[in-house]
Amino acid sequence: PEAVVKKYLEELKGTPSDEDCIICMEKLSSPSGYGDTCESSTIKAETVGRLAKCQHSFHMICVLAMYSNGNKDGSLQCPSCKTIYGEKTGTQPKGKMEVSTLPQSLPGHRDCGTIQIVYHISRGIQGPEHPSPGMPYTARGFPRYCYLPDNEKGRKVLELLRVAWKRRLIFTVGTSNTTGESDTVVWNEIHHKTEMDTNLSGHGYPDPNYLDNVLAELAAQGVTEDCLRQ
Repeated sequence: PEAVVKKYLEELKGTPSDEDCIICMEKLSSPSGYGDTCESSTIKAETVGRLAKCQHSFHMICVLAMYSNGNKDGSLQCPSCKTIYGEKTGTQPKGKMEVSTLPQSLPGHRDCGTIQIVYHISRGIQGPEHPSPGMPYTARGFPRYCYLPDNEKGRKVLELLRVAWKRRLIFTVGTSNTTGESDTVVWNEIHHKTEMDTNLSGHGYPDPNYLDNVLAELAAQGVTEDCLRQ
């Protein structure tokens, strides 16, 4: 963890500014509020660092505490502006993503056919990255069927969803918003359309903003067109 923090934060020399550290809410000019709870042999409680791209500053020990409470995947996300450093990965259980095309059109996309994505995840035992390691998790409602228009933008979303799937970002283990069940596989902040012919539920078509919205949700997880060029 210390190596990850030092990779992305540049240690600031001299007297820090009078701003607050938004992680511990103490002033950057005084020691971190996490100095007692998060110990490090190489980072002092008063050391302040700045993230390279977004230039936001924090106590480095606060960032260490934040990182150590996450799934420790080698990436950091700025708590202020959400800029991602490194490659963010999630805690999605093992499964399979299948893709096929259908000749019929989606409402609002009459000029093309349809991409069908089928996600398969089975129940299993939670790993160390999950809320209750060693305990079972359930996987209700699988296989899950999702739909995109088979046009240029829809195909781009599909390729980004493939990246998100490989990085374990589409599902996670948590508590279901709909049933309240805990220790179950749930969607993870990247919305999918699970109905073809109606949008009464909000999970279907027509929805003229959907593709732009899902591109923004993917970008918030660090999945952008840059990933397709690599």
